[in-house]
Amino acid sequence: MRVGTTMRQKQKFTHIARSKSFACVANDEEMSSGQKVGRFQFFDITHRKRDGSPLTIETTEIMKKLKDKRVEYEATASSDSSINLDDIDNRVTTEVLGPEKYGRAQAEVQRLRYQMAQMQVSTVEQITQLKAEVASREAEAKRKYDELQLQLKAETVAREAEATRKYDELQLQLQNMMKMFQQNQS
Repeated sequence: MRVGTTMRQKQKFTHIARSKSFACVANDEEMSSGQKVGRFQFFDITHRKRDGSPLTIETTEIMKKLKDKRVEYEATASSDSSINLDDIDNRVTTEVLGPEKYGRAQAEVQRLRYQMAQMQVSTVEQITQLKAEVASREAEAKRKYDELQLQLKAETVAREAEATRKYDELQLQLQNMMKMFQQNQS
């Protein structure tokens, strides 16, 4: 028998998390709702079909028990201030489903690993984007440098041409003056 089949047979309840870990499912839900997901809400999320109906008749019965117990605890909590309202969902779920198999610590570690992996992917994407921006800026700087070099060469050639023209002009004037001086001497 294959490992997946054996593990599936050991499951108390069918769920819809597929290959995603429960920590990833919880993290995704927390990201979308902006609130921490308790065991009661998590059970509800992972045991409903896409259309919102419960997966099995057993799931329907469990959800009913959970809701009834929640009403019981909330009624008790309204008269007894020692009961923490935030802890009601966990108490109800533990009473109906039993204690968590791995505990919150392991789920929290998985959630943190998932978040770290997402941050690492995000960081790699940012580094790639920054490298592309640097390459683009370097290419633009090189283009401007080459453009300025060409402009400088053109200006240098123009200055040299102007200097040569003036020199030739002065040489011609000097020759004319020498001729005139020689004509005046003779």
